[in-house]
Amino acid sequence: MAGSIISTSNHPKALWPGVAKWFGVQYNQYPLQCKDLFDTVRSDKSYEERVESIGMGLAQVKPQGGAVRYDADQQGYERKTANVTMALGYIVTMEELADNQYLEQSRSRAARLARSMRITKEINGALVYDRSTSGSYLGGDGVSLLSTAHPTPTGNQSNTLAVAADLSEVALEDLLVQIGNAKDAAGLRIALKGQKLIIANGNQFNAERIMKSNLQNDTANNATNAMRSMGVLPGGYVVNNYLEDTDAFYIRTDIPDGTGMLYQERMKLAFTRDKDFDTENAKAKAVERYKFDWADWRGVYGTEGAA
Repeated sequence: MAGSIISTSNHPKALWPGVAKWFGVQYNQYPLQCKDLFDTVRSDKSYEERVESIGMGLAQVKPQGGAVRYDADQQGYERKTANVTMALGYIVTMEELADNQYLEQSRSRAARLARSMRITKEINGALVYDRSTSGSYLGGDGVSLLSTAHPTPTGNQSNTLAVAADLSEVALEDLLVQIGNAKDAAGLRIALKGQKLIIANGNQFNAERIMKSNLQNDTANNATNAMRSMGVLPGGYVVNNYLEDTDAFYIRTDIPDGTGMLYQERMKLAFTRDKDFDTENAKAKAVERYKFDWADWRGVYGTEGAA
């Protein structure tokens, strides 16, 4: 890559007429995909804290003449989400601006900067999912986002398959059954449902066949595609082109907004320009503050795939 200051040496061909077309950055862009992975929540501080609240357990038989058993709600684990400042800029010399023969080439730099910020955000969002089984990235309860052993006062709970599996009708149904059996930290069942399937680019054709076939996929059985006929996963499936783990898949649930998978926005993208008095260099930068994170792991169920 060239140096951090854009001078006439960065684009020597731009100093002379004759270039028919500049290429390499005028590609189409995907619509912003990270919005399907997270709920957007606003932040007005350096960090935000979310704290689990554990309710009371099940009622118990009161023996005749015996005392009522009393229970108490309590505080569970905490999750602190600190906002991160993401920034990028460029500096252009006075001479480069004056001598560049192709205005469209120099004027497109702001768009290129915006593209870099956008793709950075997409990658940062996808990384939360790609690292969902890593022991180096733990949630407030001390385990990874996807785990068979989320600790609670009533025992460990799971939001992943006991045996990792690739995307299939059976694997999807197993995860949906697991979602339907979800409990809160006090061990009481909750009405949790799957909303949408999230997959990497390589799984899109498989997902289309599994979810939209009238009959069971890849079988000679004349059986109904239960997921389609029951209307589970009303959000369908979404493809995320920035997921690096190509065989993993995830199901987002209908957990209340702002408690599960979070895109915490502290400062929207801001683009500013200035000029250096001494050098006459033009400067431009883009800055935004945000953090991708999760609070309640019940916001997503998934598996890393069999490979």
